[in-house]
Amino acid sequence: MANRKKVIGREIAVDFGEEIKNVPAKVDTGADSSAVWASDIFVDPEHVLHFKLFGKDSPYYTGVEHTTKDFSVAMTKSSLGETALKYRVKLQICLAGRKLRTTFGLSDRATHTYPILIGRKTLSGRFIVDVSQADYLVKPKKNTPMKLNEKMRQNPYKFYKDNYLNGTK
Repeated sequence: MANRKKVIGREIAVDFGEEIKNVPAKVDTGADSSAVWASDIFVDPEHVLHFKLFGKDSPYYTGVEHTTKDFSVAMTKSSLGETALKYRVKLQICLAGRKLRTTFGLSDRATHTYPILIGRKTLSGRFIVDVSQADYLVKPKKNTPMKLNEKMRQNPYKFYKDNYLNGTK
């Protein structure tokens, strides 16, 4: 019998073995590769890459230093067009009940809503994404556009002056 692809939503929990479980990840079919928040990244004189998963401010941070000689680099481009050099490593994860080894770009995701991004290369051939599904592992942010629209409706001209004429557009 053919191996059926599992349907997942736009966010999912990722496990890194027994020590780090239920880390919220954004499933992003627009991203080519996957990324994970990493800190203290450096290569030593013996050509060994060192890193820690997540940062000290993360509830998933364990302080465990990971090392590998099996790594690569990639020039990545954000949706804003900014380029950055990132180290890439293969990590064993559990995603939707499936254990898999996949490549992650190591980056500082401290300011991102999700500490992990799951891209197309990890999803391809394994999962189907249904964007209407979400477990809300991360509490959705307040609807900023509604607040902006309420403010604009109170005084459209003042809103225009404050936000467009003063260079904050």
